[in-house]
Amino acid sequence: MNPIVSESGQTAAGGASRMGFMSNEQIRQAKAFAEMHRRGDPLLLANAWDVGSAVAVVEAGAPAIATTSAGMAWSLGFPDGADLGAERVAAVVERLTRAVGVPVSADIEAGYDDVAATVTAVVRAGAVGVNLEDRQAGGVLYSPAVQAERLAAARAAADGLEVPVWINARTDVFLGGSGSLAEVLERAAAYREAGADSVFVPGLVDLDALARLADGPLPVAVMTWAGAPAVKELAAAGVVRVSLGSAIAQAAYGLAARAATELLTHGTYDATADALPYDRLNRALS
Repeated sequence: MNPIVSESGQTAAGGASRMGFMSNEQIRQAKAFAEMHRRGDPLLLANAWDVGSAVAVVEAGAPAIATTSAGMAWSLGFPDGADLGAERVAAVVERLTRAVGVPVSADIEAGYDDVAATVTAVVRAGAVGVNLEDRQAGGVLYSPAVQAERLAAARAAADGLEVPVWINARTDVFLGGSGSLAEVLERAAAYREAGADSVFVPGLVDLDALARLADGPLPVAVMTWAGAPAVKELAAAGVVRVSLGSAIAQAAYGLAARAATELLTHGTYDATADALPYDRLNRALS
């Protein structure tokens, strides 16, 4: 992965950063990204996994990009949760940040072997936000205290680079834990003290529960899918960020499967009728 070059033209090598290590543009994007998290007018993130998907999302008018670890893993030939590692994730993030002119937030799963090193790698690659989850390998959640330490390490790493990175603290209480809103509130309080900027609760779309959580310690981010409440309903509940997670990647691969099945079984090609025009995508990547 190429080193980040500061505006002065000096390349950044290892070790702690000083102001100027990261470009003023990255710092500007980080501040803008933070301001996009608003109650009543949430940030809408159509998650990308490679340069083509990121460019397509930006072409649609998105003000920011978030990656999906599942989509990245599948595109690189790994199952989700198979430990992509900081180096692979940072390499994807760097390609995305070079291709699009909007803020990019990186899904770093549980931070891999070293949370601070992973945050450092993706921020050096151009990210201005990270998602850090509290589920360990094997599906067991870290205790609130342990995850708070890990979030504090992430905050310290970002602060060391002097980039105001938005830390979206993901908790899997509703995906693989107790399913208790009280536990989410407890974790949100601990995560706020550790330096998190928002709490992200995949699996939770109940509007009453989200409204209670939104009045709690941290701003709330949600993941949606077909059939989930509409953005206006989530906004009314106080949510500040709505993302699609791996849904777009799954839909894209679903289209590949349908188109292939149609070709092989019927000899027709209708599944590709609404494809993004070739020239439009090609120009966007030029």
